[in-house]
Amino acid sequence: MLATDDTTTTHPHLETWAGNERMRHVPTLGWITEKLDVDLRRRIELLSAPFETLASDDPRRGALDHELRALCRAIDRLADLGKHARINNGHAPADVVSRLSWAITHAVSNLQSTDANLFGRRYPMQTHERSKAEPLYAALLVVIEHVKKLGPLVRAVDASVDEKLFDAPHF
Repeated sequence: MLATDDTTTTHPHLETWAGNERMRHVPTLGWITEKLDVDLRRRIELLSAPFETLASDDPRRGALDHELRALCRAIDRLADLGKHARINNGHAPADVVSRLSWAITHAVSNLQSTDANLFGRRYPMQTHERSKAEPLYAALLVVIEHVKKLGPLVRAVDASVDEKLFDAPHF
């Protein structure tokens, strides 16, 4: 800056997180929480029920167990991304079907602790950080994809699972 330069001009202020507009490609936190807690929980409970009736020596049990555990890991990843503060919900159950319900409850509690007003806004450009919204939404899409993969495996065990999915009340 030179001594002859005008110093009375104002420079634009740095961006603020709350001042940035919402990202239109990411749904609201309320929608994500409701999708996981209501729709996906119901589907997962109906799809995991036939696993408990399978005999331990059934050859279909291995593939179903593998996909259920992958679904648990995907839900745990979603819970970790939604975590705002360290929430201790105890240890997860060892049984895969019980663990699914526990993981969904844990993820929903983490999502509910996130500030919905700031979720979905991009970080100020001067921080050089990415928003938590995009990876969290991607983690939800991964959970949905695992639920889709679970469908054909469960149909091989219980052919009436589609009727149960369609007959269950929609919220």
